[in-house]
Amino acid sequence: MRLLIKGGTVVNATGAVRADVLVEGETIAALLSPTFTVHADEVVDATGRYVIPGGIDAHTHMEMPFGGTSSADTFETGTIAAAWGGTTTIIDFAVQAKGTSLLSTLDKWHRRADGNCAVDYGFHMIVSDVDDTSLKEMESCVDAGVNTFKMFMAYPGVFYATDGEILRAMQKARETGSTIMMHAENGIAIDQLVAQALAQGRTDPVEHGLTRPPELEGEATSRAITLAKVTGAPLYIVHLSAAQALDAVTKARDTGQNVFAETCPQYLYLSLEDLAKPGFEGSKYVASPPLRPKEHQSELWRGLRTNDLSVVSTDHCPFCFKDQKELGRGDFSKIPNGMPGVEHRIDLLHQGVVAGEISLERWVEICSTTPARMFGLHPRKGVVAPGADADLVVYDPAARQVISAETHHMNVDYSAYEGMEITGKVETVLSRGRVVVDGSGFRGSTGHGRFLSRELNQYLV
Repeated sequence: MRLLIKGGTVVNATGAVRADVLVEGETIAALLSPTFTVHADEVVDATGRYVIPGGIDAHTHMEMPFGGTSSADTFETGTIAAAWGGTTTIIDFAVQAKGTSLLSTLDKWHRRADGNCAVDYGFHMIVSDVDDTSLKEMESCVDAGVNTFKMFMAYPGVFYATDGEILRAMQKARETGSTIMMHAENGIAIDQLVAQALAQGRTDPVEHGLTRPPELEGEATSRAITLAKVTGAPLYIVHLSAAQALDAVTKARDTGQNVFAETCPQYLYLSLEDLAKPGFEGSKYVASPPLRPKEHQSELWRGLRTNDLSVVSTDHCPFCFKDQKELGRGDFSKIPNGMPGVEHRIDLLHQGVVAGEISLERWVEICSTTPARMFGLHPRKGVVAPGADADLVVYDPAARQVISAETHHMNVDYSAYEGMEITGKVETVLSRGRVVVDGSGFRGSTGHGRFLSRELNQYLV
């Protein structure tokens, strides 16, 4: 089967060029001059469009248990929504419950995902127990193609790890070449602030943001960086939201330390004002770290331009407003933490191009190329080049659309960006050479997606 994407502008992280893209089977066979004639079984007209590598969302939570409920998207619904938004690879988190093994957890997540995904997928491990068994099992996880391990400085009693436990895990990461991912908030101090707020009768959703101040994200980020420096381990800060945390990352990177960070679209476009919406509407925006005052947004865009923020992921963890977010009425600390976003990341970041915040090439880099390299998938993923998987997006940069829960495909009853007018739209999506989304709708199938065994971080020095 030969497919030709004709008449478009191919955009990679290294530049843009007018070229046709020839796909044979599941891979890209060639980039051709527009004047070159070749036979194809199917032709996709990309005139006036960009042709970019499929998006890689390196931070999702499908079917994740949290606070007595589970995130609303299954691996099936979540990966179909991802495809609609031009994301052709997700990396989800397998969550170790305390008292269980890492390997049994990985098996459990394989059972959930295998045969149920519409696009390709990989896993990170969440490490909740740091003991001799788990540390040994980290080696087996690396052998199984899972070489990133997330830890938490927040959520005492659930995921929280002490500095000593973090140090031991980092030592093992240094030994195996794997990367520690860190949720960096000072959970011990936050729990005190939460208890004080509730004791004073402050129960509205905005208190979620007020009791998790940016200074406590900055402090935890600095502490994680110090532990990584002591152990020599690579460190990846997840969902960075605050200028104070970015400052700590920037300083570490300026010294050459293997420290990396991601942010999320919600921190670029939403703010504490959304958490303060009346009538419990603010619960829709409860996630951790919380949305920050608007002045943090310009600092995060700057971080994306300077590469101190290397990746934009979604932290997609949707909970419906009805029956799920409402669990926290009268007690903000019981609102399930998480927001939907896997379908809109590429479109939202294209607004950064439209607004002059980032270049066209940087858009592709943070959406696809850098996560491919950071998480051991390049050059198979993240680039439009011969030999790469034919994960491709035909993108119309001039199309206008309005984001709404009425039209999105995520399995959640609200949109965090309801009514937002944007320029640019995903038009056609290929996953390993197969058209899965086009003007006629979703053409993919559950089970098309394959598990990706990943190599080590390609940015390590």
